[in-house]
Amino acid sequence: MSSGHDHDHGHGGLHLHASSRSSLRSLTVALALNATYTLVEVVAAILAGSLSLLADAGHNLSDVVTLGVAAGAVMLARRPSTPNRSFGFRRAEILAALFNAVSLIVIAVIVFVGAALRFADPPDVPGGWLIAVASIGLLVNAIGAFAVFRPGGEDINLRAAYIHLVGDALGSAAVIVTGIVIVTTGWRYADPVMGVLIGVYLIVSSWGVLRESVLVLLESAPRGLDAGEIGQALAGQPGVVEVHDLHVWQITSGFPCLSAHVLVREGDDCHGIRHASERMLADRFAITHTTLQVDHDRVDALLTIAPARRP
Repeated sequence: MSSGHDHDHGHGGLHLHASSRSSLRSLTVALALNATYTLVEVVAAILAGSLSLLADAGHNLSDVVTLGVAAGAVMLARRPSTPNRSFGFRRAEILAALFNAVSLIVIAVIVFVGAALRFADPPDVPGGWLIAVASIGLLVNAIGAFAVFRPGGEDINLRAAYIHLVGDALGSAAVIVTGIVIVTTGWRYADPVMGVLIGVYLIVSSWGVLRESVLVLLESAPRGLDAGEIGQALAGQPGVVEVHDLHVWQITSGFPCLSAHVLVREGDDCHGIRHASERMLADRFAITHTTLQVDHDRVDALLTIAPARRP
């Protein structure tokens, strides 16, 4: 190759996820179920004066917002890219996941405050109400969680929604246990104790999504990809002398990107080495959106422009 320079892009990552329509349908079903049940649970919690039921209702209310934000993010992510938004709205899914994780932590803090007040003066709570309402909630949330579940959990937005729904199902189960304890023993502290346990679960379950969302926004290497290993694989390609300015990050779940400056031996085919490197990255690491700048190692042997001499 005469120019000794090659700078090109692999664009495989720009295709929309094939499952986006399915994801939107699943989120819509779960949203409709949770919105209806949350309204019923809030009214029942107020009438029964139950903190655990109100905590579960608050979690369900956050799920309604969560699922709405998640569905909106999926719709935004499907919009085409523009010259000023070359990646479209792909990052909307990450922002939605971050919002959902933070909302879980906020709800947990509110529950802890309410539980502290209840421990000082535990009210009488009708256990029968708790059992009846929470049983409906357990069924609703189990259906919703099943609807949005995806094996592997690569879509962080759907994973955040799934965690919310599983948390609600567990919360409903906990409220049922609370109702049974109150009916059989009359122990009034069962309600605030279960509220605290639900709050602890919310924090623990949201931490992974919160951490991963922040790492994506900080453009860290995607989970499961080792930038050092990728760099060694590139440097091991035939004809490659050096690899530097290597960057590995992801735009959103399942959309890893890579850029690097690759130096090859003098006289080697830059185009051929670039194509071979792109195939290796796609086959070995599933990275299809790449920007590789390939140059010959002896840059000083290329065209040099010197100041003109005065006569």
